[in-house]
Amino acid sequence: MFDFDKMTNRLGTNSYKWDINSNELALWVADMDFEISPVIVEALQKRLDHKILGYTMVPDTYYNAVAEWWRRRHQFQIQQEWIMFCTGVVPAISSIVRKMTKVNEKVLVLAPVYNIFYNSIVNNQRKVLTSELVYKDQRYSIDFTDLEEKLADPETTLLIFCNPHNPVGKVWDKQTLETIGNLCIKHHVLILSDEIHCDLTHPGYRYTPFASVSEEIALNSITCVAPTKTFNLAGLQTSSIIVPNPKLRALVNRGINTDEVAEPNAFAIEGAISAFTEGEPWLDALLEYLMGNKQWIEYFIATELPELKVIHSEATYLAWIDCTAVTNDSKALGEFIRRETGLYISEGAIFGGNGQGFIRMNYACPKTRLEDGLQRLKRGIEIFHKAKKG
Repeated sequence: MFDFDKMTNRLGTNSYKWDINSNELALWVADMDFEISPVIVEALQKRLDHKILGYTMVPDTYYNAVAEWWRRRHQFQIQQEWIMFCTGVVPAISSIVRKMTKVNEKVLVLAPVYNIFYNSIVNNQRKVLTSELVYKDQRYSIDFTDLEEKLADPETTLLIFCNPHNPVGKVWDKQTLETIGNLCIKHHVLILSDEIHCDLTHPGYRYTPFASVSEEIALNSITCVAPTKTFNLAGLQTSSIIVPNPKLRALVNRGINTDEVAEPNAFAIEGAISAFTEGEPWLDALLEYLMGNKQWIEYFIATELPELKVIHSEATYLAWIDCTAVTNDSKALGEFIRRETGLYISEGAIFGGNGQGFIRMNYACPKTRLEDGLQRLKRGIEIFHKAKKG
């Protein structure tokens, strides 16, 4: 029904991911090489056929679509008045950092984590505070003693959380979220939860919205969501901020309007509504295809590159690969592999924590392209070893 094997070509399309040389292969930044759902194409085409692209407002049907998706897909009842449109999760996070914290206050993250979190903190003259995740047996967990120590710092006023977690692919269970949420309440730290990967959980794992854990935690939380990762719509610049607490919501609303990131483009609304109301069959097929790709990566590395380790993941289409048996400098390794084979992957160091010994590979692409990438990775590691012996 949906052709995820189709070898799409994004060169020459102003693609950020594919702004590379013709002999290179882009398996880095987190967007997919699949054509979007036909129902979304149809909705956007209908909008374009109107042939007028003026200023656009956010209709009730948008809020209905977001609320109904979370009720149906994630069993979380969201009130429509909790929802605010924003041009993206990253603009939302940066705006919230500016509005809800003060210059030189500390913002806590659990590292390794999505690297743009650091930018949103540092670029706004706040201080990054990290609690490093514990890595053992190819899995990550939280050091709650360290986390509470960092939350108890009187200068810590905000926790930026990633649920599910990028890059390690962790789906946080309800008990863990409850513990973190209650610690934040205890130490008067606001929760900002980035849940953009929530629809990309693997079979057997269920995402729990942070704000669904308890009413007390909901009233101390701000959640950012979007259809962009799920439905490959990053270029439409569409997201929602969910804030149950009316006082916090008023502040966030003022912030995103002051920052001029609360108005949609002509396609942002239609794309999101179509995705959330009609896109589920495409998503279910996508998740099945991605699982096949994930299993292929794990098998290939276990048999062809056993010195590398793919860490256990429960969500996203991003493989987090332990390279410490080869090198502790993933930046140098990534640059070497790209130079020698053309394979462009993400170096783990940018994510902080223990990321310097890891690489991140995006497997949201046709299997043929993934196979090419894995063969380039194998060749790159082999050449790297020879160069070291040199």
